[in-house]
Amino acid sequence: MMTLFAARTAPEPENSPRALVRHTAIQTERLLVRWARNPITLLETLLIPCLLLLMLDIVVGGQIQRFTGEDALYGSVPMVAIVGALSGAVAGGVLLGRERDSGLLARFWVLPVHRASGLAARILAEGCRIFLGTIAVVLVGFVLGFRFHQGPVAALVFLVVPVVFGLAFATIVTAVAVYTAKATLVEGITIITSLMMFFSTGFVPLVAFPTWIQPVVRNQPMSVAVDAMRGLADSGPVARPLTLTLIWCAGAVVLFAIPAAIGFRRASRR
Repeated sequence: MMTLFAARTAPEPENSPRALVRHTAIQTERLLVRWARNPITLLETLLIPCLLLLMLDIVVGGQIQRFTGEDALYGSVPMVAIVGALSGAVAGGVLLGRERDSGLLARFWVLPVHRASGLAARILAEGCRIFLGTIAVVLVGFVLGFRFHQGPVAALVFLVVPVVFGLAFATIVTAVAVYTAKATLVEGITIITSLMMFFSTGFVPLVAFPTWIQPVVRNQPMSVAVDAMRGLADSGPVARPLTLTLIWCAGAVVLFAIPAAIGFRRASRR
């Protein structure tokens, strides 16, 4: 009887699957609460994307509609949702660097928690943040006139595309953040996201770009994601751009997932 009682009350091993689930949930909640209390993260995730969508609709929306005969919102809403996902990932990378420099990651490393829960929690928290940001952008788009015309399944896939794209990009940001001590280098990634936005089919139609750069614009990661989301919401091809989006995302994960995991482990053991 004493043996059975001891077995029932013994603490679960910190490296067990059950501990991984529980510790990941706790750390995911910690990250979401911290991001919610951080003004920069809120700006990058919610306010700036919504304001950007309003600005694009006011400044260039009417001109694009006169030029193409199509509502510009079906390119602007997907593009802004993806830009919000990327901007939030950069803000999360900056906070990750601060946690490393302050020793918080090292404190978690010496606690009796599952070693994989820290990175798993960041992936889960990023997914939640991107999904909520996408919902916010779509709601603003609905106020402006955006609608889903391809059914509920296509609408659900539409909401998932920025999550997949953003998580792949967050893998790159995490790899950079854990290997560099300079936050400015992580923040400098926003230059790349800005170039991707301005040279994408979500900003202006493909025919508006010079002929020599159209192949680059048409096949760059943000353009194919925007084209896939446009087809899922309104009209246009879906199979090709969605396939290219998944290929771009898979390539980013394959190249940067292992360096990000190794770097996160090293940063936690400092």
